[in-house]
Amino acid sequence: MDNYLNTENILRSTDGIEYHPLRPFLPENARVLFLGSFPPQRKRWCMDFYYPNFINDHWRIEGQIFFGDKEHFVDTDNKRFKIKEITAFCREQGLAFFDTSIAIRRLQDNASDKFLEVVEPTDILALISRLPQLRAIVTTGEKATVTLCGSLGITVIPKVNTSVAIPSPAAGILLYRLPSSSRAYPLSFDKKVESYRKMFCEIFQSQRLGVTTL
Repeated sequence: MDNYLNTENILRSTDGIEYHPLRPFLPENARVLFLGSFPPQRKRWCMDFYYPNFINDHWRIEGQIFFGDKEHFVDTDNKRFKIKEITAFCREQGLAFFDTSIAIRRLQDNASDKFLEVVEPTDILALISRLPQLRAIVTTGEKATVTLCGSLGITVIPKVNTSVAIPSPAAGILLYRLPSSSRAYPLSFDKKVESYRKMFCEIFQSQRLGVTTL
C-alpha cells in the first residue's frame, strides 16, 4: 500500500503550528480536485488519507453515487474506510485531493474549521499546473471556500450548491461549492448525495461512471 503521509511536515509541526500531514493526491487524469481546509487532528483518523474521520460521510456519499451503496468503502467491523479501494477508485475516476492550507494553528481543540487560523495558504495555481485535465475544483466548508477565493482572485464567494468560473490564469475551470460531508452540517444524507451527483454529472457529462448511472 502506498504511503500518503508527509512525514517531514508531521515532524516539523511544533509550537502550535501544524503543517499538512498528507501529501497531495494528484492523479494525472484528474478532472475534479477536492479542496478542504485542513485534516482533523490525527486522533480522529481511521485511515491515512483524505476525509479520514469515520463519522464524516464523504466516502459514503461517493459510494452511494458510484456504486449505489453508501457502505461500499466502509469496513464496518473495524470502523475504518477501505483505503486501498478508495485510492484505486480515485485514480480510475480522476479525483484529486488536497487542502487550501499548508499550515494552520488550531484555536480550539476540535475539528471545526471555524477555529482554524491559516498560517500558510496552499499555492493553488501550482496544484492546478500539475493537473492538465482539471475541469472543476470543489470546496465545501466556508473556510476552504474563502481561502481559495482569496488565492485565486474570486471576488464573490459562491453560495452552497452553486458554481463560478475561476478567472485567468485558471480560466476554463469551475469552482463548485457543495454541502459539507460532515454530519454537523444540517442537511440530510440523501440531499447531500443529490448535490454531489449533480456536480459529477455536469463534469463527466454523459459518461457512465462506476456501476451506477449518474
